Order: sequence, then C-alpha cells, then structure tokens
Amino acid sequence: MDVHPEGEVEESPSALARRLGLPFADVFLLTRALTHRSYVNEHPDTLEDNERLEFLGDAVLDFVVGAWLYNHFPEMAEGELTRMRSALVCTDQLADFARQLNLGMAMRLGRGEVQAGGRERPVLLCATFEALIGALYLQTDIETVRRFMEPLLDQASERFLLRPDLYDPKSRLQEWSQSCRLGIPSYVTVQVRGPDHERVFEVEARIGDKVYGRGRGRSKQEAARNAAQQALDLLEKSGELV
Repeated sequence: MDVHPEGEVEESPSALARRLGLPFADVFLLTRALTHRSYVNEHPDTLEDNERLEFLGDAVLDFVVGAWLYNHFPEMAEGELTRMRSALVCTDQLADFARQLNLGMAMRLGRGEVQAGGRERPVLLCATFEALIGALYLQTDIETVRRFMEPLLDQASERFLLRPDLYDPKSRLQEWSQSCRLGIPSYVTVQVRGPDHERVFEVEARIGDKVYGRGRGRSKQEAARNAAQQALDLLEKSGELV
C-alpha cells in the first residue's frame, strides 16, 4: 500500500494481483489496466491509459457472459438470455463487480479526479473492471477469464432471477401501462454529456405526455432501462403497481 500526502492509501498493482490471485507475470499490463487518462495527463512519463484494454475487455465480457448464460440456463429463451446478459454487463453491474473486488483504491487517477470522488464513480469503476478483464485475457486465456468471472456471475444472476424486473424493467413497465390502457411507453433522450469516450445519456420514460421516470447510462439502451426502473419504483411506492 502507498500512502499519499493527502492521507490516501492506494493499493499497488502487484499487491492487487496478489490479493485477488491474478496470474499477472507482466505487472506492467495490469498497471496499464488500472491507469485512467487523468493520471496520464498529470504524469507525462506514463505511456498509455486503459482505454484500449477497456475496449477489449468489453468484447471479452460480452462473450464470456453470453457463453456462461447459455451453459447455465439451457431452458432460457433467446430474448431472455439477451436481456440478462445486458443486465450483467451494464455500467452499474460492472461497477458493482469492481466494488466487490475493491478496485477503487488500485485505480491510478489524476489528483483532480481523486478529489472529485473518482474512486467511487460507477463509470470509472466499470471502465477499470473492463480494462482488468481485457488485461487478464491478454495475459492468460478465455478460460481463466471465465473462472475469474464465475463466482461474480453466480451471485449476480441469482439476484436477477429472484427479481426479474431488475433486468427487464422496460417489459414490466409496458405490461403495466397496457394493462391500464395507457398505451406503450416511449423513451426520449433529453441530454448527452461528457467526452466521446465517457458519454453519459439521460433518457425519460414517457407514457403519453407524462414523464414517469428518468435514467442515466453509458448508452441510450442502458439509460432507458434505468428510466423504466425508476418509473416502476415510483409506481410501486405510490401503490399504483402491485
């Protein structure tokens, strides 16, 4: 652990690898996976941030999670498999995986990003987790990634199966609106913020002219799901949804 002047304790890449049992012979690769561009901006001697590894990790996760779902739920229909995979690789879920592994203190962030609470930001935690997966794949193989992900997926999928609305809120909201003869919900993008590599979309869930919920996400689809979930939460709280 490294202690900075501000009193912050940061976990080194090698310490992280030992704690999680990650087989990184090339610690430089793991270091790159933990390096945000804000750190590179403040440390010109640092050659590369984790954005390329994040891109690779995103693709690896899509495959690993899809294959895991296919093998673990042989009776599940294609549409439900797709929705569950989307839930398991969305920003909030990957950020939750990062929190479970306590990746926050191992992230290499610029001082301004740290002071702004970057170690707790879902977007940064998600990106770091994706980059870690990309680096693990390059260092080892797809089977190692699968074994690493399996306990995380076991726990998360069990929660989703107990609460189907957690991974398919749009379908549930549509069922409710149609049962009330209100029509089909629409999802309207009302704001897009951030640079190209960290876009955040804000979407409203509307039924008719009324806004029922609002959500944010790294894609329009994720923001729409979050908006639908907020709408369901509000309807449940008001007693309109049973």
